[in-house]
Amino acid sequence: MKAIKIKRFFIYVILFLILFVTLVPLLYTFCASFKSNMEMLTNPASMIPENPTLDNYIKVWQSEDFNFFRMYINSIMYTLVSVFTAVFISSMAGYAFAVGRFRFKKLIFTAFSSLLFIKLGSVSIYATFDVLNLLHIKRSLYSLMLIHLFSVPVVNIYLVRSFVFSLPGGIIEAAKIDGCTFFTTFLRVILPLLKPVLATIAILSFKNSWNDYLMPTIFTLTRPEQRTVIVGLLALKNSDGAATNWNLMLAGSVVSMLPVIIAYICANKYFVNGIAAGAVKG
Repeated sequence: MKAIKIKRFFIYVILFLILFVTLVPLLYTFCASFKSNMEMLTNPASMIPENPTLDNYIKVWQSEDFNFFRMYINSIMYTLVSVFTAVFISSMAGYAFAVGRFRFKKLIFTAFSSLLFIKLGSVSIYATFDVLNLLHIKRSLYSLMLIHLFSVPVVNIYLVRSFVFSLPGGIIEAAKIDGCTFFTTFLRVILPLLKPVLATIAILSFKNSWNDYLMPTIFTLTRPEQRTVIVGLLALKNSDGAATNWNLMLAGSVVSMLPVIIAYICANKYFVNGIAAGAVKG
């Protein structure tokens, strides 16, 4: 009994350390966003501001370099397209690889699985530009959305595939007996059961798309009006006549984090259930 208590104690200590390392940067960002830039430079180690001020948020709101509404609309559009694409492709592909019977099924799934070890965002930039040039499509945020329509979310496909494997086989057989086709079975039987895992995929895709920096930066270099919030944060660095406005960047970072935090709070239950369900069986 004593050994179990000691084991639990060490587990709690490790979890507390992980929580501490995770939360401290977020708390520092939030608290420091109320500091003046002078205080940030002279006393950066202090988390609590000496003279809290809302001027940083007012300047972010009124900044000409950081068009708050335009960038938020761009981020929402880009994120929604990415989330819809991830959910749509993952659900159908995961179901097909779990239940479907077609030629070269294992070979195709192995080819998709190999993409797990390649960071396509950085490796395939020039190849992507070549394809866009051949199709006479100019670089913009909308062309980046178009590229997402042809992406392969391998991890998400694994989650859906594992979830479908964990379902009782009799469900699909009963649907066949009732006259459902392969697609009708997916639409009427499997898809409603996929809600927890699809909610998980939606949250993960929302986070990744909202915080995506590299690709939106490259695709909007010549189109500043199409920049997303995360890309636009860099514009706050040299605004307001200072060399580096850390206070404005931190205030902008807090504003940019809010949608992700709200999305996770609203869908936390489905997120946990989806992670657990998707890991039942592989």
